[in-house]
Amino acid sequence: MKNLLFAFLAFLLSASIFSVPASAAGLQEGSDPCPTGAPISTNAECLPFGSYDVLHRKLESGKFFFEDTLPATSPDASLAQLPFYYARVNIANAPIFASPNDAATGKPVLKTLEAGLVYVTYTDVQEVNGKNYYMIDFGQWMRRGDISPNQLYSIFMGLQFTATPSKPFGWVLDAQLIGQVQPRRAPSLSAALADRFLNQYDVVQIYEKREAEGLTWFEIGPDLWLESRQVRLALLNTTPPDGVTNNRWIEVNLEQQTLSVYQDGQVVFATLIASGLPGVWTRPGLFQIYERHEETLMRGVFEADRSDYYYLEDVPWTMYFDESRALHGAYWRARFGFEQSHGCVNLSVADSHWLFNWAVDGDWVWVHDDSGRTPEDPSLYSAGGA
Repeated sequence: MKNLLFAFLAFLLSASIFSVPASAAGLQEGSDPCPTGAPISTNAECLPFGSYDVLHRKLESGKFFFEDTLPATSPDASLAQLPFYYARVNIANAPIFASPNDAATGKPVLKTLEAGLVYVTYTDVQEVNGKNYYMIDFGQWMRRGDISPNQLYSIFMGLQFTATPSKPFGWVLDAQLIGQVQPRRAPSLSAALADRFLNQYDVVQIYEKREAEGLTWFEIGPDLWLESRQVRLALLNTTPPDGVTNNRWIEVNLEQQTLSVYQDGQVVFATLIASGLPGVWTRPGLFQIYERHEETLMRGVFEADRSDYYYLEDVPWTMYFDESRALHGAYWRARFGFEQSHGCVNLSVADSHWLFNWAVDGDWVWVHDDSGRTPEDPSLYSAGGA
């Protein structure tokens, strides 16, 4: 049987079914056509199985698989462009003035902004005595020292699909912010580290799931394993949830912190999110989008001491689906794939823009947590927030 398998492999290689480039011709035992650090699933100059030695070991063990190409593309990069200039307010009780000259002298003060997570948008900048002052509304100006203008925001984007993938896939998370993630050679924390380096948000496919040492592991390639905390999965299911009547729905997976969009029996989009923190959870259930805004003001507070106060101007591409809980862009978020919000489903700017363009009022939103960690008792939920 083994001889037949080797013969089959030889036929595949000779027929160029693997599409091995000319630069990889004449492979020698022990050679590795994939340069260290190359993304496993995207490097066109690599054998999809790794080095000659890895391929040989897979044949010897009887474990042999093909790497599928995801039927996916990145959305249009222009979706990440925002129509506003944002500034973070960086002092408590930041003053607002009626003119740049008033702001330059520091009086009179029209009003102040409460301390918290506060972002404003500005439409004009004027210089007085060599210092810049920013107009946040007609007749309202702030000093440069009180705000940080031109705020950077995440340009992360999910994937849009032409067909439903045959395997689960996901995004690598660098939870420790060390720069790169190294898979293990086996599903164990004591296993050797592989000579591959993955970056934050690299896309990987899942070939096997295994429980070992009290942890869940995913094989993302030959002898390449990631622990479940290092990846967030899009676990696709094209069967409409009970209650969905038009074969269009948005699935929010709280356990994995992913969102998938379905239409006519196929997945059309998937990405990472940031949902509600414990105590201000995103509520599980089946909902419908009931209101949409290209931009809107969000503000609120949950703690008695107002330590969690937020004021966020011009939140982009907002779709309300459960009281004050909404799907929306979060220009103040640097990372996705983790619980961070006050109950809303936070998306990157580009992802919220894509979803806003796709969605219509009445579209279904199915929120679930298969881990059971998110409570479903309605008495535990307030109206929600950003």
